[in-house]
Amino acid sequence: MKRSLQIWLGLLSIFFVLFPYVPSASAEPLQEVRELVRDYYVDEVPASVLEKKSVKELVRQLDLYSEYMSAKEYKAFIDEIESRFVGIGVVLEPDDKGVRVASLIPGGPAERAGIQPGDVITHVDGRSITGKSVEGAVSVISGAEKTSVTITAERVGQAKPFTIKLVREAINLPNVEYEMLGGEIGYVRLNSFATESAKGIDRAIRALPGAKGWIFDLRDNGGGYISSAQEVTGFFPKANQAFQLRERNMEPELVKTIRQPRQFTGSVHMLINTFSASASEMVAAAVKEQQAATIYGQPSYGKGTMQSLFEFKDGSALKLTTARFYSPGGRSIDQVGVKPHVLTAGGAELATSHRDQLLATLKGYQSHGKLKNVPKDKTFTVEMTKSMNWKAFPASGLQLFELGGKEKAVSYQVVDDKTVTVIPKEALRSGKAYLLVIHPVGKDLQNRQMKKGIYVEVTVK
Repeated sequence: MKRSLQIWLGLLSIFFVLFPYVPSASAEPLQEVRELVRDYYVDEVPASVLEKKSVKELVRQLDLYSEYMSAKEYKAFIDEIESRFVGIGVVLEPDDKGVRVASLIPGGPAERAGIQPGDVITHVDGRSITGKSVEGAVSVISGAEKTSVTITAERVGQAKPFTIKLVREAINLPNVEYEMLGGEIGYVRLNSFATESAKGIDRAIRALPGAKGWIFDLRDNGGGYISSAQEVTGFFPKANQAFQLRERNMEPELVKTIRQPRQFTGSVHMLINTFSASASEMVAAAVKEQQAATIYGQPSYGKGTMQSLFEFKDGSALKLTTARFYSPGGRSIDQVGVKPHVLTAGGAELATSHRDQLLATLKGYQSHGKLKNVPKDKTFTVEMTKSMNWKAFPASGLQLFELGGKEKAVSYQVVDDKTVTVIPKEALRSGKAYLLVIHPVGKDLQNRQMKKGIYVEVTVK
């Protein structure tokens, strides 16, 4: 029977959706939960656990990701997967002291108030949320639009907690974001594995024709539906298998990808970080193992367990760990994560990937050194190895790319036969890295064509 059920993947988890159980007249469907835990939990459960007197008490004896959710908590859980919510604009993960801010919604109330990734929320409206699940914390942080909520949080490096009052807003977070980066490198970011994710990625590919390479961003992506994970893996031409599933007392099951009519072509990179979890790790593991993309970033979260969702007639639900998933070849993910091919510092994933994508399009070009700590409002000077005929050098022969961003318009002034001063037409961004490219379209003073292009790496202080 279990194999015939519709399979989903939940935020930071995978789950099945079963026909609803009818709760008894009591406030909690205790007997039904006992039966579900006994029959479906990933490991054998002792009788002492099954005999607990309440659902909450019973579920607390299980793993971190099993949770009984009230109707309100369950709705918040689903809304977060689908990016439908009213709140303060934070993405949360479990923490022993409460819930940790994994990332912020750009422009949301929390970001505007100065909340930072890594902050741990310990109290909501003066009440401790220690011991609450992420879903439970979301249910009390969220609320009606334009109402206020007061949070208390701890921050690394600060001796005392701080308290901030925020006004809840409708958060409009696009599930799929995309743009063409400098050098015609297509960039696609997926925020969660929702029901319409594959359509959004397909739309992004169609909107970026002519991309010479792709960067697919799964940073801070905590998961989504399993069907979406299968579909997303299907955008990678070399990835034919999605994952391996192992339920209790069942033989491992190898699950195929769901092929997509449009796919990433050329060089493909994937970005992950320590907050890429569950479905993100499933896709990253499949892509890495089948050599379908080069992965940049930091090792992922390490959540390789699957949760099944059992809905009750009163709107509540049990999220129960029922299986473990592995890479298609059987590599463990739980508590291990997926290690990138190219390790980068946090926040440097996109710039590093973009740099390598650009260099891949510049076949035969040679490094001409690095310029460090260039003032953002100043020009910078490049010295060639030969005397050049700058009068015949076309303006299009010189390009400046912000790594992780767009091409920046520049002009240049001749200093002498070998030296030019590059003049950005707008101020460079502090802390950003750039790639200056001089194409082999000029000639030296002996009228000999440049044989190779060059590039200079620039960092701005």
